[in-house]
Amino acid sequence: MNVRLSCLLVGAALAAMASQVTASTPVTDQMIENDAKSTNDVLSWGLGTQGQRYSPLKQINAQTIGKLTPVWSFSFGGEKQRGQQSQPLIHDGKMFVTASYSRIYALDAKTGKKLWKYEHRLPEGIMPCCDVINRGAAIYDNLVIFGTLDAQLVALNADTGEVEWKEKIDNYADGYSSTAAPIIANGLVITGVSGGEFGVVGRVEARDAKTGKMVWMRPTVEGHMGYTYDKDGKAIENGISGTPGKSWPGDLWKTGGAATWLGGTYNAKTGLIYFGTGNPAPWNSHLRKGDNLFSCSTVAIDAKTGKIVWHYQNTPNDGWDFDGVNEFVTFDDAGRTLGGKADRNGFFYVNDAKTGELVNAFPFVKKVTWATGIDLKTGRPNFVPENRPGDPTAGAEGKGKSVFAAPSFLGGKNQMPMAYSPDTKLFYVPSNEWGMEIWNEPITYKKGAAYLGAGFTIKTLNDGAIGYLRAIDPKSGKIVWEAPNNAPLWGGVLTTGGNLVFWGTPEGYLQAADAKTGKIVWKFQTGSGVVAPPVTWQQDGEQYVAVASGWGGAVPLWGGDVAKKVSYLEQGGSVWVFKLMK
Repeated sequence: MNVRLSCLLVGAALAAMASQVTASTPVTDQMIENDAKSTNDVLSWGLGTQGQRYSPLKQINAQTIGKLTPVWSFSFGGEKQRGQQSQPLIHDGKMFVTASYSRIYALDAKTGKKLWKYEHRLPEGIMPCCDVINRGAAIYDNLVIFGTLDAQLVALNADTGEVEWKEKIDNYADGYSSTAAPIIANGLVITGVSGGEFGVVGRVEARDAKTGKMVWMRPTVEGHMGYTYDKDGKAIENGISGTPGKSWPGDLWKTGGAATWLGGTYNAKTGLIYFGTGNPAPWNSHLRKGDNLFSCSTVAIDAKTGKIVWHYQNTPNDGWDFDGVNEFVTFDDAGRTLGGKADRNGFFYVNDAKTGELVNAFPFVKKVTWATGIDLKTGRPNFVPENRPGDPTAGAEGKGKSVFAAPSFLGGKNQMPMAYSPDTKLFYVPSNEWGMEIWNEPITYKKGAAYLGAGFTIKTLNDGAIGYLRAIDPKSGKIVWEAPNNAPLWGGVLTTGGNLVFWGTPEGYLQAADAKTGKIVWKFQTGSGVVAPPVTWQQDGEQYVAVASGWGGAVPLWGGDVAKKVSYLEQGGSVWVFKLMK
């Protein structure tokens, strides 16, 4: 055997040994189903498919948190900062975290060492509504899967970062994009679409997670056909969503919006996938008399069949851009499976997770002007007609009369996910108090162009705090405690068995409070605004906490007077990891 061949064989053997040492354990359906209870990993957006963002870990608690110290920080690098809204995943000692501009990194979770990076090549002309953000990935088998700003879904090898499959969701030039973290349900990777401000048609898609091949697709605008797909990819009709022509006038349903841009949750006991749907298009409700299903709703879809089992509409005939995309978090209560949702419209809803029956509804912000309440018998809001934007031809200068509305279209709660603790039985909701001037304008649809038909200016309500982390009792509707914040809260929440609640602020702090009292017991300055949800896990007997840091998102882009108030905030792009100092 010649020397060169011998060296090649030895090199190949060493490479094989190295790959055996570093290869990740394949993630199974059972592991994902147990994600909320397992403590040595984070496999799902929401720390479990139910989205509770609760960890039973208690090594870090009110008595020990004084020793919580940064272990490492990793910069996403370059000039590509902007908003960082990603929730990291942790598996086999590796962290998988996405970043702005459709990037994803694999890092050593203990040291922060970069293992690999994938940077998606984005074309010119992408049209993200609300910053170039990404909210995270899904992990299944040996794949890490995430969506991109040009509306593609990419699956990477978890060990090498090499592309295993790539599928087009839709045409970015028509206004479609993808920013949400996918979820996994029974071997399917479940995704939605972004682009409601461009007149896209919202939908939920299920693909074989290993191959990317479509299994079913369910539109979230009434009148559109759903499909299943055979082994050759042929589409088979699977029933129209809703009743054609029932809740939409004319042809407006064809460009109806209802984008599913935040992603979903899944409950294995009910077998249902829960997606919130966004605003109907255009914003101008004067044009589209009717409820406009299934916009601004919670839609429960059978994971196996792709059919809508139930829906609940939070804001019928929305005229304020009150996207109903906020996460539907399921929880058990006295033998019943319920779901909680803090809607953008300022009301908190509790529904039966199996049937959709409304159990409770109450405001979780202090100023709501568009409705006086929710009728628990009919499930419908009691509208205040004079506070709805009206006929755009009735006013001067080609626009309708301006009305004041609260909350603003940025919402009582927006993309920032809340948490639920089975210990305290409270929801921890990042909330904002603000309003807006809003008016309707004439509009016609043009493919790929903004499709609003409204103008607006975000307004502060007073000189005080805008953001409040609120602990909310879903039974009584009471705010048990609240922690005010000068700038609007835009990051998610984590709660733990250590009786702690973690959340970040635009001013740059990651902080923790006593889950029962709201007393802030720890905070750390990350150097830029935190608009992402924290996570926690255990490794080698030690509990870690991580959060991405980087100010951005909708507030500086759309925030009007509020954006001016917080214009001093600086952008960034990094992930921070903490543990207890020995």
